[in-house]
Amino acid sequence: MRIRAAEIDDGDRIAHLFDAYRQFYGQPADLALARRFIDARLSRGESVILLAEDESGEPLGFCQMYPTFCSVEAAAIYVLYDLFVSPDRRRYGVGRALMQAAVARAQADGVARIDLATAKTNVTAQSLYESMGWHRDEQFHTYSKRVRPPVSPPPEAHPLIRQDDI
Repeated sequence: MRIRAAEIDDGDRIAHLFDAYRQFYGQPADLALARRFIDARLSRGESVILLAEDESGEPLGFCQMYPTFCSVEAAAIYVLYDLFVSPDRRRYGVGRALMQAAVARAQADGVARIDLATAKTNVTAQSLYESMGWHRDEQFHTYSKRVRPPVSPPPEAHPLIRQDDI
């Protein structure tokens, strides 16, 4: 297995994994949307995507981290938002290897830490994270508020997110 930083030419290969990831979290299949979203992130350098491949170059899984900042620490951090391994490649250490690569990349990039969140029901992922020394936050609650309907966002609603990117 090899893990490497994704390049713009990898968009199609990652889009298939990303579409399956979204379906895992209850979203409808939409390969075109997945491709547009991944292509936009890669072309603009808005995320770090690590791609796991087998010896023949077949994609096994990916993780995606978004650069941001922690005001309290006054430091750059990554948010590891996506981690997905093809169902037929699970239990072979791909997820663990992607997590190790994410930590190595964060260290190389000089960020202070990596944050992540997962579904409360995703106990498999939680077991992986905890076995690797990640700590569940017991100090803060996480909240979110939808500011637009989940379908058909208004065009140009945000200067960094165009409707054709999602």
